[in-house]
Amino acid sequence: MEFLICDYEVVQIDGDYAHLRRLDMPNEELKLVARALLPEEIMEGSKLHYEMLQYELI
Repeated sequence: MEFLICDYEVVQIDGDYAHLRRLDMPNEELKLVARALLPEEIMEGSKLHYEMLQYELI
């Protein structure tokens, strides 16, 4: 089984959700993720690394 590994930018924070743009595929549709799954300290413009079903601030 192969897990997705990629980086995202937080484009917008909308209440309990964040809209993420994949950095290696900027034209792809934004990904909507519950903020409970993301590091607390994120803000718009933050960069996140995604690996093994976890997001980490970079």
